[in-house]
Parts: sequence; C-alpha cells; structure tokens
Amino acid sequence: MSKKSDRLASNPEQNWFATDKSDSWPLLLSPVAARFDREYRGEPFALPEEVEAMPIFLESVAGTLQAKTVSPFWQIAKPQKNQRCLDIGCGVSFLIYPWRDWEAFFYGQEISSAARDALNARGPQLNSKLFKGVELGPAHRLKYEEDQFDLCIATGFSCYFPIDYWAIVMGEVKRVLKPGGHFVFDVLNPNAPLAEDWAILETYRTGEVFLEEIDDWEKLIKTVGAKIVKKQSGDLFQMYKVQYN
Repeated sequence: MSKKSDRLASNPEQNWFATDKSDSWPLLLSPVAARFDREYRGEPFALPEEVEAMPIFLESVAGTLQAKTVSPFWQIAKPQKNQRCLDIGCGVSFLIYPWRDWEAFFYGQEISSAARDALNARGPQLNSKLFKGVELGPAHRLKYEEDQFDLCIATGFSCYFPIDYWAIVMGEVKRVLKPGGHFVFDVLNPNAPLAEDWAILETYRTGEVFLEEIDDWEKLIKTVGAKIVKKQSGDLFQMYKVQYN
C-alpha cells in the first residue's frame, strides 16, 4: 500500500539535504521523520474513525502491538564486548536494550531529531564509555568513516521506503562496515497475516508504506554483493543477518 505525500517538514533540521538537487528522497524522508518525532514526543496521530475501529489500532492503544513490531536483532547478531556497533534508525535503543550488558560501543544515526535529542541527553548518563553519540541524518548518508564498524543494525523502517532506496542504504552500510562485519536489518513480510492492516495504519501515520515481496529483498541482497548468513521471521517483519562478499 502506498500513499504519496508531498509535504516537507517545517523543521529545517529535518530537511538536512532538501536543497541538494541531485537527491530525490526528501519527499519520502520528511514524513517519516515527522512521524517518529510525533511518536517520541508522545503526540497523538489524527486518524479516521474507520482506522481507529480496526483491531490492529486497538492493539496499538492497548500496548500489545509493540511486541509484534520489534525485531530482536540480538537473537541473530548479539553485539560482542568492545565491538563497534552502528544502530541506524536507532530511536532510543540504547535506553531500552541491554547495551551495557553487551559491553559493546554504541553509535547511532537517526532521522528523528526528537529521538536523537533524547538519546544524546540520556545516553551518556547511563554509560559514557559505551555510548558514542547519535548523529542526525538519513540512512543513505551515514556520517561515519569507512571500515569503522563490526556490526550495523537497521530495524523498523525499511518499509517506509522503496526497495531502490534500500539498495543505496546497503551500499552505505558496506562502506562503513569492517571486512567480515555483519549487517542486520528487517523487512515487512507482505504475506504476514497482520501486514495489510498494519500498512493501512502506518499509511495514515506516515503517508507512505511499501509492501515489497520477500523474493525481491533476497534478490537485492545478492545484487549488492552480500550473502544471507541467517534469517528469522516474526509476526510482521523478517530479519536478515548478511555479510558482504
């Protein structure tokens, strides 16, 4: 399901590259940034009555939907002690996942300024040694050096972009990963029982949701020069652990 949106966020931080005429992605990126800013600030979404009557919305209100939308990346790629890990689209990951137990160095890049600000404010208080800060920016322009990370993670947002955008993201991830490093990401499984209703709900929250076939994702992985090391299915999302050739 796809619903085009032509609005740009009014916050200039969210339009960090809107003036770059060579880049065609701002119209997709800004609504996603606005959607997650709203969520992290605890602001309600204006939804039609028929959407609020859907069982999946009622699950969302009850708090039971969240467990179905989280991809436990550590089950297929647990960060190891002293590894340098980049969480792309990290949200407030460092505050809710056991990074301190893993003793891995946490770096983040986030499209939401609200999430970035919250994590940069609280992360150093939890562990100033492991927490290395969060940069504001899109996934296809990572603000890090080549061969910097042992592990890259990107969960919870691939479905807001077309698959050709994700091909660019995977190229950027390859650039910042050390040789032999791993990349863990998830994709919305269009065949999951909840997928269509969840896509409807998120379309009204975000303005754009893409239901790409699993076969197309696996073709993309091969096209960008990576191989699947492991995969794991959830209620809505399928996780992949890949390694570049």
